[in-house]
Amino acid sequence: MTDLPESLFADPVWHALHTRHRHFSVSVGDACRYPADVAPFAAVASPSVASLLQLHSLLAPDESVWIAGETYPHPPELVFEESLECLQMVLPAEITQPAPTIEILPLSNADAPEMVALTTLAFPGFFRSRTCEMGNYYGIRSEGELIAMGGERLIIDGYPEISGICTHPAHRGKSYAAAIMWQLARDHRRDGLISWLHVSATNSRAIELYERMGFREVRRIILHRISRKQ
Repeated sequence: MTDLPESLFADPVWHALHTRHRHFSVSVGDACRYPADVAPFAAVASPSVASLLQLHSLLAPDESVWIAGETYPHPPELVFEESLECLQMVLPAEITQPAPTIEILPLSNADAPEMVALTTLAFPGFFRSRTCEMGNYYGIRSEGELIAMGGERLIIDGYPEISGICTHPAHRGKSYAAAIMWQLARDHRRDGLISWLHVSATNSRAIELYERMGFREVRRIILHRISRKQ
């Protein structure tokens, strides 16, 4: 059975920024983050006041980022805005992936404005103008319009995260999200990689889809949205 090792996935942002995504890393001391136009994620080496103050130095006034972890101290320079419980799910190696049944197109930086507009309908603020540089992205078009998409976000050696799965409200119920996810999973299986994802614990519709596809829950983690005071 495929697994997601605790040593890496308790804080996948930290490990992505120190491996496959180190070229994105903006860091100081024990804190690191993605550039604001890439992704709203950051990480610290330990849940200490010192590392959080180093992260504070990487943020613009009133800017917020998400960090993973159970509990953190609350230095007055930072505001803890909200917490989000997420499931980490993995596609086991024994799951058979179906052949494609619809035309799925690769997306590039040229498609970024459309990708941001589409994802804003589902999860505003998470997908940025350069998020598509984090990995490979695919889309489905209807009469030239991008109506469904998805791709890779956090990437740790051997473990690309499937993310940004989104279908325009007018085109839901046609299995487009699953088709794009299967395309990514086929790519991963071909290259000997393990497909995994994050999903909000309250997003029952998405969880049901992923479970039908064969994804299984490995663990739950807490994400905290924090912002820098003026």
